[in-house]
Amino acid sequence: MSLRRFGRITAALAATTLTVGALGACSAERAGGDTQDDGDDSTMVGIAMPTRSLERWNNDGAHLEELLQDAGYETSLQYADNKTEQQITQLQNMINEGADILVVASIDGTTLGPVLQTAAENDVTVIAYDRLINETENVDYYATFDNELVGTLQGEFIVEELGLDEGEEGPFTLEPFAGSPDDNNARFFFKGAWDVLSPYVESGVLEVPSGKAPASVDEWTSIGIQGWESADAQSEMENRLNSFYEGDEKVDVVLSPNDSLALGIEQALEGAGYEPGEDWPIITGQDADEANTKNILADKQSMTVWKDTRTLGDQVATMIDQIVAGEEVEVNDTETYDNGVKVVPSFLLEPQVVTKDDVEEVLVGSGFYEASDLGL
Repeated sequence: MSLRRFGRITAALAATTLTVGALGACSAERAGGDTQDDGDDSTMVGIAMPTRSLERWNNDGAHLEELLQDAGYETSLQYADNKTEQQITQLQNMINEGADILVVASIDGTTLGPVLQTAAENDVTVIAYDRLINETENVDYYATFDNELVGTLQGEFIVEELGLDEGEEGPFTLEPFAGSPDDNNARFFFKGAWDVLSPYVESGVLEVPSGKAPASVDEWTSIGIQGWESADAQSEMENRLNSFYEGDEKVDVVLSPNDSLALGIEQALEGAGYEPGEDWPIITGQDADEANTKNILADKQSMTVWKDTRTLGDQVATMIDQIVAGEEVEVNDTETYDNGVKVVPSFLLEPQVVTKDDVEEVLVGSGFYEASDLGL
């Protein structure tokens, strides 16, 4: 079964609509913890996003806010600059303002217990957005993509591109990276990929010259890049190239869990004299960020796992409608996401692989990008 068929997102998800009647809408979008009281009785939804520094979070926040405002909700959208204490303060301010529902894309999902206890005491419903909130019973729902599948798709792509599934023995050189150690999703991404790739590492078909091959999935943080920073990924890749690749030795594959790390890795490769073509390694990614999509078109990145976050926003908006209407909230997973205190009822969406051949059909055809955005 091809990766594209395996990861195809249905058009029905993208067409999700809202059902709440017209209410007075207003927005409070800000970086800090300013308060706003408009004195109306509309349902207020607080949206806490982790940072503006990654393209995807800007898109996620803006899309969800637009959906909710169009449906008549009062919204408070805040970004926390990847600072945990700032996010906690923002959440507390939202509670103080009278938020009825909190949608939280956490920076560190283990630190929000106390503020979410306050939310529970004020009858606030909490939806974890794309990142699981851990170590608290006060998270009601979780909406995300199938994060382990993201890694599985990356691993399977590498296997297919190298022909390992057809008996190619290599050996091929691999440099694996993992995401931010404080991001719960990063473990799922790595596990999905490593479950596919580690047998080939153990057999010697894939070699890791840097030695940075975790002995088990549980050791994934040893190769994690804090905050998903492109600059840190670039520095790490530069160190590996300078220390472990001498003479004509080249890296064949880089397992990058997302596009921000891939961007830094690609810059390191260019700085080391690699050129797109036969000596350019297979590089994976995730999110279909604009810069990375352009790199895919320029043969500097092999693929990205696209999570159409518009469908995630649509699903969260639907869940909010159901909460407000007193209806049963739709979930499709009640077993996987144990946060250490409870298994959080979850709705999982499917990601899909995008390669150079798919960009125009999938990303432009879906309206995610305009052709002109990508120079097409």
